[in-house]
Amino acid sequence: MTPQQASQRTEDVCRLAPIVPVLVVDDVKAARPLAEALVAGGLPALEVTLRTPAALDVIAAMAEVPGGVVGAGTLLTRADVKAAKAAGATFGVSPGATDALLDAAEAEGLPLLPGAATASEAMRLYERGYTVMKFFPAEAAGGAKFLASLASPLPRIRFCPTGGVSPKNAPDYLSLANVLCAGGSWVAPKEMVAAGNWAGIEALAKDAAGLSR
Repeated sequence: MTPQQASQRTEDVCRLAPIVPVLVVDDVKAARPLAEALVAGGLPALEVTLRTPAALDVIAAMAEVPGGVVGAGTLLTRADVKAAKAAGATFGVSPGATDALLDAAEAEGLPLLPGAATASEAMRLYERGYTVMKFFPAEAAGGAKFLASLASPLPRIRFCPTGGVSPKNAPDYLSLANVLCAGGSWVAPKEMVAAGNWAGIEALAKDAAGLSR
């Protein structure tokens, strides 16, 4: 898969809904009902972060949910890319980008949303052929104001800001011309997942899906 093909695929994923849930799931038993609630609420693109021992099993379970488009987040190594693809992930997300990681994603045919936090990082990825990137950590790296300042000098690059995005500031990001969507964890609070409050999560998803962009 070429970087251009990867960017087209990740752009398609980013355009599915204004918010991509960023999920940290400890218990695989919660995977399917959580995915079903988010998809029912209008958020089909799901990023399962590889931050728990259950993450790969969670990806496999969510990949079976009709209407869901499941990706793996926090990809750091070649091994992460291979494991994510084998588990059923259809796209990958990384907090940054290294040549080894990009090589692995391209070799495995896993569309990657690589991370960039500066103009130089974005330019380096663009030089390689990537036009859709994750802006991370969004709030800590300068927020919507910083991202807006990149629109003019980097007109062909689009972003998915993630990190500190909330219902309060999400509209600021989504209003920007160079933002396709935003990643957020608030749509699946740990306490709601632990309690099995799928109706509550579906309601949060509906609110997030209704955000304008």
